[in-house]
Amino acid sequence: MMLFGSLLLLVFLTDGVRPEQNCSYQDVLNYLNMSRNNERFSMSRPVKNYRHTTPVHLEVVLYAILDVVEKEQKFIPYVWTVMRWNNEYISWDPNQFCGIDNVSLPAELLWKPDLAIVEMTEKDKAPPSPYLTINAKGDVEVQNVQVLVSTCRMQIYTFPFDIQSCNLTFKSVIHAAKDIRLRASDNSSEATEESREAMQTQYEWLFINMTVTPRNSTDLLSQDIIVYTIKMKRRSALYIVNFILPILFFLCLDLASFLMSDTGGEKLSFKITVLLAVTVLQLILNDILPSSSNRIPLIAVYCIGMFALMMLSLLETIVLMYLIEKDSAPQDNKKNRSLRDKCNQGKDNYNNCHEEMHSWTQCSSIFDVSGETPSELLSMTNERQSRKMVEDERVLEKVSDELREMEKTLSLILSSRRDEFKPGYWSTVAKRVNKVFFIFYVIVITVFLVYLFLMWKSE
Repeated sequence: MMLFGSLLLLVFLTDGVRPEQNCSYQDVLNYLNMSRNNERFSMSRPVKNYRHTTPVHLEVVLYAILDVVEKEQKFIPYVWTVMRWNNEYISWDPNQFCGIDNVSLPAELLWKPDLAIVEMTEKDKAPPSPYLTINAKGDVEVQNVQVLVSTCRMQIYTFPFDIQSCNLTFKSVIHAAKDIRLRASDNSSEATEESREAMQTQYEWLFINMTVTPRNSTDLLSQDIIVYTIKMKRRSALYIVNFILPILFFLCLDLASFLMSDTGGEKLSFKITVLLAVTVLQLILNDILPSSSNRIPLIAVYCIGMFALMMLSLLETIVLMYLIEKDSAPQDNKKNRSLRDKCNQGKDNYNNCHEEMHSWTQCSSIFDVSGETPSELLSMTNERQSRKMVEDERVLEKVSDELREMEKTLSLILSSRRDEFKPGYWSTVAKRVNKVFFIFYVIVITVFLVYLFLMWKSE
């Protein structure tokens, strides 16, 4: 009995010592003979028979949409990728190693699939994960976070109400389908749900969904491809407030300019200023939109249409000013002619008075004074001189009165030129043209805006 108890105690102590000796990750690695010097795990595809294919399961989760550059047609997402495959050289019994069923080790110790993203244009900005994980069945898992700079063909026809779809295409660089078979770990709905839960931030773009499309090759010499299509929608509120509405406000100002007078140059200068403001907004739009678009974006049609309508309104104002000026030219000639007549009349009155005074003095000097005495002659001479001075004063007063009348007439003409102007034939034509054009202008603007709205909604 005591011998049986001793044997049980010995067995218990022996079983307790063995787990203590094999309960570290290094024991697992030693069992697998895995070290940096062992090239069997890192030099070639991990299969014992080269005819065996290596299935690689891929999972992609979108963390954030960092940027979308329309001008350069670049898409910059922040994604989390997971690759899983089986290494036929790796396996152990977890019961022999205290239940250890997975081990983390440096990534450079094992062979990894050479998957690449076709659309990637720049090197990944995020550092790769330095470790990978293996389990007792030989499954290897690598997880990486990546900041991808990829190309994406932008469809900007409905900008800024556009919805973009950008692809991330994964494929092997050199291995054909007979070597590596790509498999998607999640379907489209699962990938979309995981991405929405993991989404950290959304700036200008709102994530809609992610579509997973495996393209398995039927030819073993070709390559398997998995395409992840990320669908996103632009936040358009900022563009509406900063771009679309200002142009619409400029159009309202142009409509309000029809209330201004056409006789002065203020209306013309105002319309030119509004037209220049729309031109500045067009230059800003040119810096945003790419030049490689197949169709002219509706926002560009909106700007060009508004610019054309305002330019047509400006041309109409120029024509109206020409018609009014053409009608006012005869009025100015008539007023200038009446002014010259008045001036000539005053001049003739002055000359007549001067001639009368000159003739009167001549007659008085011819008068026969031979029968008069010197004293009488002297008194008569003084009398004639006093009369002459009186007549000169009367003539000067008369000329002064004429000059005052001329001054009043000239000031009255200059001050009341516009008030006394009566519209003639061309002015009446200009008013009718302005009314007809205003009605036409409002109708064309309404039809144009309704058309653009329907096109934006239909797309």
